[in-house]
Amino acid sequence: MPPKSRPEEPLRLPIKLGPTTNGEYAPSAPSPRLRWVHDESLRRAERAARRLGMDRREFLRTSAGAATVLFTLNEVLGCGGGSYQVPKSATEDPQLARALLSGDEFVFDVQTHHVSVSREWWKSDQPNLSGFLETTPQAKCGSSFYLECFDRDHYLKEVFLDSDTTMACVSALWGTPDLNAILPEEAVLTRERFEAMEGAPRLLLHGVVWGKAQSPAQAAEHLRRLVEEHKVQAFKLYPVWSPDGQGYRMDDPETGLRLLSQGLEAGCSLFAIHKGLPVTEGAFTSAIDIGAAAKAFPAATLLIYHSGFVPGRREGPYDPNADNGVDALIRGLQDHGIGPDGNVYAELGSVWRETMKEPEQAAHVLGKLLKYLGPDRILWGTDAIWYGSPQDQIQAFRSFQISPELQERYGYPALTDEVRRKIFGLNAARVYGVDLDEVRRAQAFDPVSQARLEYGNDPRPTFRTYGPRTAEEHRALLAHDRL
Repeated sequence: MPPKSRPEEPLRLPIKLGPTTNGEYAPSAPSPRLRWVHDESLRRAERAARRLGMDRREFLRTSAGAATVLFTLNEVLGCGGGSYQVPKSATEDPQLARALLSGDEFVFDVQTHHVSVSREWWKSDQPNLSGFLETTPQAKCGSSFYLECFDRDHYLKEVFLDSDTTMACVSALWGTPDLNAILPEEAVLTRERFEAMEGAPRLLLHGVVWGKAQSPAQAAEHLRRLVEEHKVQAFKLYPVWSPDGQGYRMDDPETGLRLLSQGLEAGCSLFAIHKGLPVTEGAFTSAIDIGAAAKAFPAATLLIYHSGFVPGRREGPYDPNADNGVDALIRGLQDHGIGPDGNVYAELGSVWRETMKEPEQAAHVLGKLLKYLGPDRILWGTDAIWYGSPQDQIQAFRSFQISPELQERYGYPALTDEVRRKIFGLNAARVYGVDLDEVRRAQAFDPVSQARLEYGNDPRPTFRTYGPRTAEEHRALLAHDRL
């Protein structure tokens, strides 16, 4: 039994199958088959734990617990499109499962989040993230103030102790300063905390850009300060949000194109652009406008966060007439001659988390991105910590394969170990100018690596999902939080 100072967590699966959201879209109810996978995984964990002489909770913390969920997913949902390369023997052999689901990849998560608790942004008269965060399970983490459950300490544990993440970007959140949950200077403090430990580079930063909340002159000054004072590595744009409740297009000369021009003038060529995950349908969430923007500014590198993915819109073979979803991103790029050697990258934050529960859909999404953008133009992101630790996403991706049938029928490339390494981190390292040899040497014995080794002696992953899990919880979010 855990000590009283460490309350026992509810029993949860190590591969998180439940419905949830990062707050930007409504969660869908789990299908009957997915409910069966959940219940059957727990039943199998009980039997395997008994045979191995451990309790079920202890078993679920082993790699065999994760293998059990992935194997059960295969049985129910993994036929004909995609599947997890996990044999039945791994569900009862923790050492075998660990060998299959572990890896030495450079895992660079380009989309992670936490909030600041040093400034009372939650008291803003405008809708903000506090209402969303208060509805989540993590809000009951035991801290005296619920927003502390989403601070940099919890971020450190979930991302760098409970997962194999090597390096990460703290990505900016939407909203003007009065309601923004983390400002650039607050994200800088997180980076400085890592630097103070005399460790290797672990964190890069994004700076939020407001398309309509500032005049052109104000925007130019803001972009300059982000680069010169806060040393951000990329600008984060939210075309889906603006103070007037509208948004803007990236190919609009008055907003999107102007911001690209001003960003380049400020000295930074990386633009992380939110596309997809719509709260409401509209042209501003579709990635159809990205091709034109990329062609207009070839010196800019556009990182399309969420790849234009729309939850609830089932991804299948590429539809050249699509005006939304991943297909709209591909269509817009093709219309303007942007291919695998172009200046556009697709990012997987929330995309992989949503589709890994539906292997055939996951195979189509990854297959299309590999085919049309190429293996060098896909970036790993998880939207942590809204979904808790990203370790389950990492384990699932390590073992996922696109079926030979889909490869032959649609021309999808195979998801090889080499391709996986590129997506996990090598592509992002190139984009962000990371010296891999230098980082690996520095990280070998830095404080984070040492803390991870010590923590590994008695790991306490929660397998907790942070986002709202039901339509009711999401409606509560929307009452407070409008993108």
